[in-house]
Amino acid sequence: MDFNLKKLTSDAGVFFTRAVQFTEEKLGSAEKTELDAHLENLIARADCTKNWTEKIFRQTEVLLQPNPSARIEEFFYEKLDKKIPSRTTNGELLGQYMLDAAKDFGPGTPYGSTLITVGEYQSRLGGAEREFLQTSAINFLTPLRNFLEGDWRTISKERRLLENRRLDLDICKARVKKAKQAEAKAAAEPDFQETRPRNYVLSASASALWSEEVDKAEQELRVAQTEFDRQAEVTRLLLEGISSTHVNHLRCLHEFVEAQATYYAQCHQYMQELQKELSSANSDTYPNSFASNAKPSTSATCPSPVSSATLPGVSPPCLASSSTPGIAQEPSGQLKIQDVQQPSTGHRKAKVLYDYDAHDTSELSLLADELITVYTVPGMDPDWLVGERGNQKGKVPVTYLELLS
Repeated sequence: MDFNLKKLTSDAGVFFTRAVQFTEEKLGSAEKTELDAHLENLIARADCTKNWTEKIFRQTEVLLQPNPSARIEEFFYEKLDKKIPSRTTNGELLGQYMLDAAKDFGPGTPYGSTLITVGEYQSRLGGAEREFLQTSAINFLTPLRNFLEGDWRTISKERRLLENRRLDLDICKARVKKAKQAEAKAAAEPDFQETRPRNYVLSASASALWSEEVDKAEQELRVAQTEFDRQAEVTRLLLEGISSTHVNHLRCLHEFVEAQATYYAQCHQYMQELQKELSSANSDTYPNSFASNAKPSTSATCPSPVSSATLPGVSPPCLASSSTPGIAQEPSGQLKIQDVQQPSTGHRKAKVLYDYDAHDTSELSLLADELITVYTVPGMDPDWLVGERGNQKGKVPVTYLELLS
């Protein structure tokens, strides 16, 4: 190891001088060079970007991996530059347990065969989750981590260097100021014994000595100013690159949302297929039981919001005797939609989530994002509300609405 005592002593002296300057600035006894407004705004913007990126990164990690022990394990694998071992998702583990249980209960029994069906779909859901986690980690978490551990560290290093250059510049300014004050004092009251520097000859006048000291301090000031300006430009260019970082993170955010949408769409598809298989299997196994219980279904028996021409009374909208699922019967004496009046209390505003086309004159067509007034009447099917938009009135499905107040 090459130990350079002279360099170490010089660095210690520079550090001490900067520390004195920094302390005097904090105490208000020394002047401080302020950065230009544009550079200050860039620094503030960069700090804001770093803080929020760090928070988003940490919370996304929690979202993708809620287990803190697993996150710590993955952290160490990354620091050791080793491949993270594949970890079974909860859905896959649940599916495997169901398949193992079906073997013990007997795959030929109704319970065992159902466990096999559900277990296979749970494994599919777990596989979809695994793919979502991998895609999100690559397309979203990795770019954020690269910014925090790469670009931001470079920016922080250059900012620290800029702060040191600023302290050096202010130190040189203070030296020039003190040298000029001493020169003026020596010119007024020359004193060879107290004002001469150690390395100057005794015959030199104090004024001439301080004049040379002023020239030396001004030369150091010009050098310090040049280094400060150069470092300020380097830092400014790096900080302006934050705009490119925002563009990159925006693209990654779109990819993250796309991965989420794909994952949830797969889950929805798997669950719909599972419901159909279970419904078909149950109908084959217990045909009489399911025929007698076909009435109260709201989502499985009535998958689409189709209504009758009048408001239902006390009967549910889906009856076993209906020719079409979801079509309500119209018993004699039933209230017409045109006869319904808005109550003085109990009505609410609702936001329409999706477009909906009325199937008959008793329903009200809807457009996504519009606001309507909704209310219910005694004995009405809970899956429907009466909606009003201006002079138009009709039944609307609750699943298409977001109640606001």
